Amino acid sequence: MQPQATVELTVRDFLIRGCLKVIGHYERLLSTARSEQERQLYQARIEREQQVMDDLRQSALADRVAA
Repeated sequence: MQPQATVELTVRDFLIRGCLKVIGHYERLLSTARSEQERQLYQARIEREQQVMDDLRQSALADRVAA
């Protein structure tokens, strides 16, 4: 069972890194937003990605506690 757990953690880590990249892109877009509507859109997307990342981290903790 160990190899499967390692693969899951690797995939989860990959997804978390992806979230961080997406957040970085939206932060750059947010810094150059031209309207309040644009700012709100980018901020909402940043918050959504942060939530996905938090969920991935929580599931990793739950998996470790269960093991």
